[in-house]
Amino acid sequence: MRRIRSSRLNTLYNYKKHTRFIPQTLFNGKLRDLSSVSSDQPNLPPSSPQSIPIEQKFGTTTRLAGGIPDFVEKWNPTLFKQVGLGLGGASLLGWYLPYTYGLDHIFAPTAITSFTAFYLSVGYSDLNQTTHTLRRNFPFLCHLRYLFESIRPEIQQYFIESDSDSTPFSRSMRTQIYKRSKAQSDTRALGTMRNVYEEGYEWGVHSMFPVSHHDVRVRVTVGGKDCKQKYSASIFNISAMSYGALSSQAITSLNLGAKGGFFYHNTGEGGLSKFHLQGGDLVWNVGTGYFACGSTVNGKRVFNPDMFAENANREEVKMIEIKISQGAKPAHGGILPADKITDDISEARGLGEGPWTEDCASPPYHDAFSTPLGLCRFISTLRTLSNGKPIGFKLCVGSPTEFMALVHAMKETGVYPDFITVDGSEGGTGAAPPEFQDSMGMPMAEGLRLVHNTLIGAGVRDNVKLIAAGKVYNGFSLVRTLANGADICNAARAFMFSMGCIQALKCNQNTCPTGITTQDPRLNGGLDPGNKKVRVTNFHKATVDAAAEIIAAMGLKNPEEVTGEHLWKRENGIHVKSYDDMHTSYLPILQHNDLVEGRAPMNVQKWWKEGGELMKKMGEGE
Repeated sequence: MRRIRSSRLNTLYNYKKHTRFIPQTLFNGKLRDLSSVSSDQPNLPPSSPQSIPIEQKFGTTTRLAGGIPDFVEKWNPTLFKQVGLGLGGASLLGWYLPYTYGLDHIFAPTAITSFTAFYLSVGYSDLNQTTHTLRRNFPFLCHLRYLFESIRPEIQQYFIESDSDSTPFSRSMRTQIYKRSKAQSDTRALGTMRNVYEEGYEWGVHSMFPVSHHDVRVRVTVGGKDCKQKYSASIFNISAMSYGALSSQAITSLNLGAKGGFFYHNTGEGGLSKFHLQGGDLVWNVGTGYFACGSTVNGKRVFNPDMFAENANREEVKMIEIKISQGAKPAHGGILPADKITDDISEARGLGEGPWTEDCASPPYHDAFSTPLGLCRFISTLRTLSNGKPIGFKLCVGSPTEFMALVHAMKETGVYPDFITVDGSEGGTGAAPPEFQDSMGMPMAEGLRLVHNTLIGAGVRDNVKLIAAGKVYNGFSLVRTLANGADICNAARAFMFSMGCIQALKCNQNTCPTGITTQDPRLNGGLDPGNKKVRVTNFHKATVDAAAEIIAAMGLKNPEEVTGEHLWKRENGIHVKSYDDMHTSYLPILQHNDLVEGRAPMNVQKWWKEGGELMKKMGEGE
């Protein structure tokens, strides 16, 4: 009842507000002045059509008294010509000044004449074209719209948005990264600015008996029983970003920063460039185009074992990651046109010497395998060719049944990846179709939860390390990801911010103002790797230190001990849940061998059964 009364009061207030400023309204088809209606006459229901102000009823744009005239809508070709005629007259009259008083007064008429010429040239060009209606209807003036539209993101970012606004990263997120990358203090005064009672608020559960953050382990050993060259990885690393998507200076800065901070740098699927080989540890991303490990045969990219072995055994390459899909555009390929291939890109991708007459394709699928059993065999092949380096794969989770088919294949063959990278659909640094960015793929938290618990339920979680990527940017987001099941976290955009990215959203236009995502020498030439590498290292250290402090505050010394019980989230009002209590009906927490022994919830057990059937069905077609 309280809510209904409030709604009615608001409606009545809005009704009175309209009648105060617009005294005329429509009664039975006739205009009447509300001020003349006696107080004993009943008011019309606020929701009735008669109570709607006439300007709103008929959709007109009549402004209130004292408002600014809407001159833009009154602008038309005739008015454009009249203004042009006036400017022409002013230009002619302006030349009277230098004619009479000498050349010292030539600036004003020159400026007026130049503007007039520009005005008429642009305006008549608008009138004579037939492509854009706005230009024909609003000659010259419409370009103001295009101007403001082009700088709208900057206006929004610098003058309108609050610290918590803007996507994908808010100003407060970016500011924290900027300060940490510059080794500046990032402490704040007067408490949190967040509303801790709003829906979605998250917090970590600290212990009454914390430990020293110096005792927290921040490195994880990657490598299973068949791995001969295990790798000690940081819990926080650089996610996949290719040379070509990023400039050579940006790739160099990231690799040198990784070298300085003793963490790894994922190459992205664009191959091994000389800019990756600056001494930092590498995770070589092998995508569907097999760049630096394949060749083009009849227009199709085919895996080349010899080329792979040569690059996989480089000292800098510590792990190899097979890219199944990525969060920004899962199950979607790409094309690099032949005329955009440069010598450096060709060298990185192993395309051979030019001229290049064929486009460089990254198809949605792999040519070397097409089934779960085939992927397991491919993992085994790469492990042999690399002399036992850790081999894993990256995916954005799609069908639960398909992933469970893959786990069945692991158990069937005895071949386990040393790691699985779960990429969230909220990730992505470059260009991707909007439908894929917005509506395809599973977000990282759910995808990670499904993969983590499936491996536990199948009894094989100890064989595989989980790496997670998707909007990790500070200590809390890192610990939150560990709570969902990750052993290691990757970040891409956060490291771009550490190099100075200002979120200009021009990554796909080759006009990045900070030189990070452009191949334009004029723009990327301003990015100094000697300076940016230090910022990359600083950001990594500050983030890992922050995560270690949170883990220590929870009373833990090992990141593996962080579980969903250490993170709580407000659902609504006074109702809160731990992460372990969320999504339990569809993405449940499983215990060791629950799937194998039939103890999982019905829907999950159904996925597991169908996954086994799918693995066998697809395996027969290998």
